[in-house]
Amino acid sequence: MSVEKFLKQRAVRITVNGSYTLPNWYDAQGKLRTFACRTTRVSPFRMIVDVPVVGKVGDRLTSYFEEFGKFEGCITDTMSGSFLLELEMTHARREKFADKLTWIEKKQKDPSVREARNNPRFVPVAPHAMLTLADGTVQSCLIIDMSLSGAAVSSAVQPPVGMPLAIGACVGRVVRHLPNGFAIKFVESYKQGDLGRLIARKSKDLLVVSADADPVA
Repeated sequence: MSVEKFLKQRAVRITVNGSYTLPNWYDAQGKLRTFACRTTRVSPFRMIVDVPVVGKVGDRLTSYFEEFGKFEGCITDTMSGSFLLELEMTHARREKFADKLTWIEKKQKDPSVREARNNPRFVPVAPHAMLTLADGTVQSCLIIDMSLSGAAVSSAVQPPVGMPLAIGACVGRVVRHLPNGFAIKFVESYKQGDLGRLIARKSKDLLVVSADADPVA
C-alpha cells in the first residue's frame, strides 16, 4: 500500500518511540545495526514511522516499540525520513493491538496524564536534524530525545566517543554509545525556547565544529 492511500484510511496519530533493524546494515562487529524510530500514524494493519535510515520498498525488518512490543513487517512505501510499514501478525494479536491503540490514544489526550509528566528530556516537534561531523561531513539523523544540555540521536553513522560535532547549530561532543544511537553533550546549555530554532538550522548555517570544544559538565 502507498502512503497516499494509507492517509485516507482510518488511523490514529500516536507518537511512540521504538527501534528497528534493516537487512544488510551491520556494525563493526558484524551484527545488524539497530536504529531508533518513532511512529506518527498507526492502524492495526500498518504504520508510518520516522527513521534516520529509510531502507527500500520490499525490505523486511524487525521493529520494537515501547508501548506495542515486537513486530515483523515489510516496507511498502517510503518518504523523506520515514517509511510505511505493513504489519504482519495473527488475527488475535491484531484485535488486541486495535484495543491497545484505542487505549493509548485516550491516554495521550488525557490532560492529567500530560501534567503528571516531569521529565527534563523531551522530543522536538521536528524529529529530523542534520549532523555536522568534525571533518565537515553532513549526515541526517533522527532525534530520540533531548534536554537543554544534550541529545540522543540515531543515524546511519556511529561517531566514536569523544568526537566533536554539531546537531543543527548546537555544538557538542559524543559522550556515549546507545543500543540504537549515541548521546551528545552540548558545549553549553541552551534555553528550551531556542533549541528548536537552533536544531532546525540548515546545513549552510551550521556552526564550525571545534576540535577543542569542551562539553559542559
